[in-house]
Amino acid sequence: MNHTRTWTDMYGSACASFEGRAGGHTWLVAAPPDLAAAVPAQLEGVDGKGTVELLVHEGLTPLLATAREMQPRGVLIVAPEAFQAGPAVTVEARTVEHAENAAYQEGGAFPAWTAAGPQSGSAQGECPAASAVASLDLPVRLATPGTVREVLEAWMDATPHGR
Repeated sequence: MNHTRTWTDMYGSACASFEGRAGGHTWLVAAPPDLAAAVPAQLEGVDGKGTVELLVHEGLTPLLATAREMQPRGVLIVAPEAFQAGPAVTVEARTVEHAENAAYQEGGAFPAWTAAGPQSGSAQGECPAASAVASLDLPVRLATPGTVREVLEAWMDATPHGR
């Protein structure tokens, strides 16, 4: 896929668009800053149709807002471990303040989740980002920074008109 543009959203999150061949779906890849360095190269290596939006975010509010607005075919969360499912979580309420952007509230209770698409393994663990995406009734999967391309391409292959 080709990196086509980069910008910052209203929450101060870094965003980037990657475009593949014509057709396909729109996918969202979300990564925390500490795991994001390798992700753009992984996405540039993806051989697929459609678009991928990358969101490098702190906290859940930017992720929830982007996923709600985009309504992607699926959300790939970059995490230290690629769990296949996780329990419900409660994120403590807090105010997030950015020097250049408005302050916002975040936190709340989020449901248990199960990974969409092709399964590999049965490891379970807590992932607030995956639980947040599940609260929007969107398909979600996890990948480690080094497996983003592999997991996304497998998901695309398992999706009609996906790759």
